Amino acid sequence: MTEPMIDLNQAQLEESLRTGAELIPFEPHPLLKNGHVQTIAAAWLSGADVDGKSAASHIVDLPDGDQLVVHDNEPKDWTPGDPVTLLMHGLCGSSASVYMSRIASKLNDRGHRTFRINQRGCGDGLGMSQFPYHAGRSADLGAVVEYVMTLSPDSPINVVGFSLGGNIVLKWLGEDPESLPAKLTHAVAVNPPADLQQCTESLVSPVGRVYDRHFARLLHRQALDTPRWHDYIPEEWSSRGPRRILEFDDLLTAPVGGFDSAADYYRQSSAARVLGDIRVPTLILTSRNDPLIPIDTIECLPRSNSVHLHVSTSGGHLGYVGRRGSGDPDRHWMDWRVVDWLTSAK
Repeated sequence: MTEPMIDLNQAQLEESLRTGAELIPFEPHPLLKNGHVQTIAAAWLSGADVDGKSAASHIVDLPDGDQLVVHDNEPKDWTPGDPVTLLMHGLCGSSASVYMSRIASKLNDRGHRTFRINQRGCGDGLGMSQFPYHAGRSADLGAVVEYVMTLSPDSPINVVGFSLGGNIVLKWLGEDPESLPAKLTHAVAVNPPADLQQCTESLVSPVGRVYDRHFARLLHRQALDTPRWHDYIPEEWSSRGPRRILEFDDLLTAPVGGFDSAADYYRQSSAARVLGDIRVPTLILTSRNDPLIPIDTIECLPRSNSVHLHVSTSGGHLGYVGRRGSGDPDRHWMDWRVVDWLTSAK
């Protein structure tokens, strides 16, 4: 039987966030208890978003000469010095991904100016970058943070990453903590593949292979849709395309990204090796029935006292569609835990 929902008032919530105590538990929708169903359902349930709100577009220059596009939603009453939050999507996503749009809208309603980052070649940045994005491009996040600081130098800054974007956020936080801006206050990583090698190797079950082939096809399609990446596409993919993410990473991501192999790319790009060095208060949200990220790849990793790991018994991958009347304004439990962490933590 599911545990009863804990009803925390604002003071209790702030204390739980400050001390690292457990967050409000997730209660799945009665028909969506399976991790696969949660994962699929969340992709189709949009909820409130920023589509009806005006967004400014910024082109950000990256250290290697490439560029990416960021969408900026500024609340009506926002003034310089008020908080800003950067959001980074996952594999084959964009600034328009439903979770990005929903959470940006909720943060806007609470006075946060939000910047939804399109990773290289994604969203409105399609065709703009010479080199593809990957899980280790933490310098890209750093470049966007620096750019945002020029727009609002006095504002506290938060960063949020989802799935692959969550790994990038964690890697950025831990690889050179001394260089992070003083205005950086809080971070969140949702379902991050912090050990890329283990996550890729886990996709060997019959169901796992379905996800593996699906994302390999999406990555291949993204490469085909980007003329500047055509020279990187192996000849053997002209008839069949990559069968696995591992194959895509071994034959395209690794050589183009300057890695010796997929294994070298996974080793250098995984946030697992730097979780112990993170000093910024950081929340990691994940679930035990995530079909893409085995819980062992994150739960057993050493991490600093600044990192609070919350493992939900259910939720799938970026799912967390809850039951009605669970205490949140809508069914999107994940959204409200991100909002709580960024707006209530001190």
